[in-house]
Order: sequence, then structure tokens, then C-alpha cells
Amino acid sequence: MGIMQRSSIKRPNDSTRILVTAIMGIAFGFFVGISISSTHFTKISLLSSVGSSFDVPVAEIDRFSAEVDRSPAVIDESSGTKNLETLGSIRVPKIFVTSNPRGAERLPPGIIVSESDFYLRRLWGEPSEDLKKKPKYLVTFTVGYEQRHNINATVKKFSDDFAILLFHYDGRTSEWDQFEWSKNVIHISARKQTKWWYAKRFLHPDIVSAYEYIFIWDEDLGIEHFNGDKYINLVKKHGLEISQPGLEPNNGLTWEMTKRRGDKEVHMTTEEKPGWCSDPHLPPCAAFVEIMAPVFSRNAWRCVWHMIQNDLVHGWGLDFALRRCVEPAHEKIGVIDSQWVVHQVIPTLGRQGEAEKGKSPFDTVRARCRSEWAEFQLRLTNADKAYLEGLKRNGRF
Repeated sequence: MGIMQRSSIKRPNDSTRILVTAIMGIAFGFFVGISISSTHFTKISLLSSVGSSFDVPVAEIDRFSAEVDRSPAVIDESSGTKNLETLGSIRVPKIFVTSNPRGAERLPPGIIVSESDFYLRRLWGEPSEDLKKKPKYLVTFTVGYEQRHNINATVKKFSDDFAILLFHYDGRTSEWDQFEWSKNVIHISARKQTKWWYAKRFLHPDIVSAYEYIFIWDEDLGIEHFNGDKYINLVKKHGLEISQPGLEPNNGLTWEMTKRRGDKEVHMTTEEKPGWCSDPHLPPCAAFVEIMAPVFSRNAWRCVWHMIQNDLVHGWGLDFALRRCVEPAHEKIGVIDSQWVVHQVIPTLGRQGEAEKGKSPFDTVRARCRSEWAEFQLRLTNADKAYLEGLKRNGRF
């Protein structure tokens, strides 16, 4: 009995010792694992932070670092640039960063340049010394050579804070070099195209991101009472994201909203013909400018560019839809009255059309303008309906 008693007492002590030993072993293994992982953490933290879609082996990182360290200096001051090719022959690491822009996933994030501008660069010297001054605003005109004198006068209303871009619908570009300023602006030529065709193809938000405001203007504007710097100051003062200069009343005036008021700096609302405005905060009584001379902030243009349809080139209907891109639209869209222009109503682009079915070139162009307006409104309405129906199906209402 005594022997059996001693045995029964020892068993729980042995079990306890085994359990404690196992726990200590697990803890020791855990801390060893943590310490090993921590030695490599700094090497892989960059890759994980930018959203790599697969793990890069530590050996690969070490291999690349070693090759870089063994390479001669990229530029040897004593021998010029003879060693430039050395880094180019190094085996590059395998990279795939899902957070990079689409198509650039295989590039290291530090090399990606996703935005651009229209700054002209030299062919020599240091890149950092190319520009004496970076223009802050971009002004575009869609022009034909016949309007060269009017554009010449208009360009002079903008200081060197404004970059100038001319879209040529008649294919004549070199003739503009009679004006000294023409040699320092951007010229883009495509025959018989509209400014919205150009805008969709050449004014992508990432291309014009360097500019605070983008002017997209017609060529037939009289600018005797306009100054670019004063205009920008008023836009900033009143917090406008989308704007236009006031229009001097003449035969070409269509909307009350865009008519210049002599007693104001800026206005955002107006009264139209009875029944034209279902709400005083909606177009054409508010949140509205015309497409002949709009000015967009960088942020507003990023939205508007995406709304421009690739195949609808005249832009009719856009003016009623611009309010979708700013909020509250009736406070962020307005007309600058004290900086005003005259719409000369010269149908130069209309003459670029072709006669068809007994209609003149002007009439065929105007017919397409009206049909595009209807098509644009139909697309917007259908897109709204599809979005709301999708929300309803997903139970988000």
C-alpha cells in the first residue's frame, strides 16, 4: 500500500513537469521565430507597404543589393560617363506592385511619373534649370488661321503665368510664327476637329495636373475688357470651381445666366423665361456656364474630362451637366461680370462641314450639334437609371 501511494503521488508531478517543459519549448520557439523574422523585416517592409501581389524572397533582395554594391560608380568624374552601362546590365529584381497605376505594376514605385505638363524643355543643360518660371494656368484655343489677329490680341491679355496651347482645325500651324509669342506656345493640329475632340485626347487630367485652372475657349471672343490675372484673382476670391467671363449682350446671347451685369463682380444665379427653371439653384438659372469660354479648376476638370463622350465632339449638353462635378454647384459655378468678353459669333468651324442632302455645310454641322445634345442627355439619363437600379438590387436603398 505504501508503495502504491508513492507511485500515485509521483504521476501528477511528472505530468506537471512535462506540461511545463512543453509550454517553455513552445514559448522559446515562438521567440526564436520572432527574432529571426525581425532581422529581415526591414528588407521586406517596403515591398509589403506598396501592395506587392507576391512575396519577394529575402535572398533576391540580398542578391540585388550585393550586385549594386559591387558595381562601379555610375558616373566616374575622372573618365566622364563611361560607367553608365554598368547598372543597366544588373539583373533587375522581380517586382509586381498592385497599387501602382494600371500597366505599371512591374515598376518600382519610386520611378513612376504618372503626371505630365506642357512645359517646353531645352535639348541641353541641366533639367532643373530648364524653366525660369513655371506657368500656373493653361489657356487653350481651337483656332483657324483666319482668326489669327483676334487670337494675337487675346493672347496678349494673359501674362507669363499662363501657358498657351493652340489646337488647329485647319492644319495651318507654321504661318503663326509671324507672331513672336507663337514660337513659345504648343501647337497641335488635326483637321476639322472641335475643341472637345481635342480636349478629350490631349487634356487628360494627369497631363494638365500642373495647372491650377484650365481655360477651354473659342477663337471668336472679343477681349478688350478682359485681363487674365484679374480674372483668376476673382475666381479665387469667390471660390469658383467652374466659371466663365460675362458676355456683353448682343445678337449671339442665348442665356440670361451668362449676360454681364454692370453692378457686380460675379453672379451665380439669374432669372430666366417662365418655366425654364424648375428650381432656382438649377440650370439655366444657376450652376450653369456656356461651353464657349469655360474655365475649370484642376479638380473640376478631372471630373468633367471623364464626362466628355469620346464620340460626341461638339459638347452640346455639357453645360447643363457640369454641375455634377462640383458641390454645391450653385455656389461653385459662376460668371465673372467685371472681366467680360464679346461673343463675335463667327461660324468658322461650321464652314468646315460638308453639304449633305441639300443642306449647307453650316446646316449639317448644326444638325449634328442638336442630335449630339439629345444623345448626351439620353446617355446621362440611362446611366443614372442603371446606377440607381443597381443600388436597389443590392439592397442599398
